[in-house]
Amino acid sequence: MVTRRDFFRGAGAAAVSTAMVSRVGAAALPEAASMDSAATQAPLAPPNGRPYNPVVTLNGWTLPWRMKAGVKEFHLVAEPVVREIAPGMKARLWGYNGQSPGPTIEVVEGDRVRIFVTNKLPEHTSMHWHGQRLPNGMDGVTGLTQPGIPPGKTYVYEFVARRAGTFMYHPHADEMMQMAMGMMGLWITHPKDPRFMAVERDFCMLLNAYDIEPGSATPKVNTMLDFNLWTVNSRAFPGVDPMVVAQGDRVRIRVGNLTMTNHPIHMHGHEFTVTGTDGGWVPPTARWPEVTTDIAVGQMRAIEFDATDPGDWAFHCHKSHHTMNAMGHDVPTMTGVDQGEVLAKINRLVPDYMAMGDKGMADMAAMPMPLPENTLPMMTGDGPFGAIGMGGMFTTVKVRKGLARHDYRDPGWYRHPAGTLAYEYQGDAGTLPTAPQAPGTGHMATTPETPPLEVKKGGHHQH
Repeated sequence: MVTRRDFFRGAGAAAVSTAMVSRVGAAALPEAASMDSAATQAPLAPPNGRPYNPVVTLNGWTLPWRMKAGVKEFHLVAEPVVREIAPGMKARLWGYNGQSPGPTIEVVEGDRVRIFVTNKLPEHTSMHWHGQRLPNGMDGVTGLTQPGIPPGKTYVYEFVARRAGTFMYHPHADEMMQMAMGMMGLWITHPKDPRFMAVERDFCMLLNAYDIEPGSATPKVNTMLDFNLWTVNSRAFPGVDPMVVAQGDRVRIRVGNLTMTNHPIHMHGHEFTVTGTDGGWVPPTARWPEVTTDIAVGQMRAIEFDATDPGDWAFHCHKSHHTMNAMGHDVPTMTGVDQGEVLAKINRLVPDYMAMGDKGMADMAAMPMPLPENTLPMMTGDGPFGAIGMGGMFTTVKVRKGLARHDYRDPGWYRHPAGTLAYEYQGDAGTLPTAPQAPGTGHMATTPETPPLEVKKGGHHQH
């Protein structure tokens, strides 16, 4: 019989060997649920335990659990996975339970939680619960607080979820390799009172990045800065699902950053309030309004807004090279270069060759080009008015009137009411409004001439 002491023998997290598992039977481990779909899954309503308002993981899912003697038990499996970055490209990554990032773990403040972590990788690993308060021996730093989990072994972590908030999990073992390969996931601890800061829609996502050469599928793990795929939950636009909300909803979006650089996350059409960090909820008196919030490496931000205005509103990193896909960084700048003569010569050898970039790079979004196998276009995505010309860390918040409470289906493109869509001017150019010119200059006057200031002594007004 394996006792509780056997489980927690050693440096806080104890290995369960294959022999042990066979002795206690398969029922000793909770089921290791797996997911092979890259689509956003419906929120997991808690089947037992204390109630909470579940989150929606963009292009992800929530890990089921079992209750055993009042403890929530989860089973994570670290393993090689194949992740579709976007239609037309798949990557060979490392992750958990069939996905990268791994499934979101949702618990309630005060829950006692037991997580079994099985290692199916070719090297040792560990699990660090980023931002959690827990016993030191459960912190998951290989060599410091525990031995590494060897291949084929299962370790057990157990602690109480002591404070509500948004956290992450990832290895602290060969982490340059393992995190560059996609090993990470989200952890949500909900407040005891589900009415506390309740929202109608609660989305969460991790920002991650990869360096995958065009035509290949495995990330270059030694890359430090020059990544070519900037992703949301290991998905690049147009593979990132929209966030669908009903007009009038109070909406929360939780964003964690496990890339190697900061990301100024920007939302169109609405201002939001920063309400949370990985250190906890921001007190109401300390919150601030934004339309862009910068998220540094290893940080999380929770933002909230009221979805007042219908439409398809862009949501993206404001670093422009983070909203394009592979091939974007090494393409030479050809703007203003006359390629006519060389194009004629090349066409005699390669009849289908096209000169591109001499008038800017928009052609690369509008005109398909031959690409290496398993490679995404640099600028991609089609909208109701043509090529969107984005990639990477880009998606939309689709606000619609009259959606049901749990309806997350894509409503399609927004239909603009009459008089609310920018249009081409069809009149005579001579009738366009012009600014007045300053007499005798030929330059536009920016302000009308004003008399000099006159200050009255002892008075409180000026002319």
